[in-house]
Amino acid sequence: MDKQLIELLGRNKLTDELLRADLEVARPLRDRGIDLIAYADTESKVGAFVARPIQMKASSYQAFGIDKKYGKFRDLLLAYVWNLDSKSEPITFALTYDEALQIATAMGYTKTESWKRGTYTTTRPSARLRALLEPYGMTPERWWDRVVLGN
Repeated sequence: MDKQLIELLGRNKLTDELLRADLEVARPLRDRGIDLIAYADTESKVGAFVARPIQMKASSYQAFGIDKKYGKFRDLLLAYVWNLDSKSEPITFALTYDEALQIATAMGYTKTESWKRGTYTTTRPSARLRALLEPYGMTPERWWDRVVLGN
């Protein structure tokens, strides 16, 4: 599959997960680093409008990356959608920029030449990296908590 198709599949998978979490989804008209905005607007459930910007990283198999440019977005969630072109079940991880940076630091990625230029990506996540990402695996309940409660 080509890159655009992977992006479309990832966005649709992510949108599906957010809608199943009883959240609403908006797409910015311009891509300036935010792919989707997840929000809750049902006053009886949240008491006020709550929204979180999301930068999605869709992958045909598995990939983890972080870019310094995303550090400027307050409350940004990085959503990694994996296995879009494999026999494995698709899975999504959602991390704040700081959480992704902590994992990148723990893995030693922030000591690389690539990171000095502002970005790091691996398309072969080790067992250790997958274990560090495990707590950030998403379910509808987890999406609600991440977006509305900030957990």
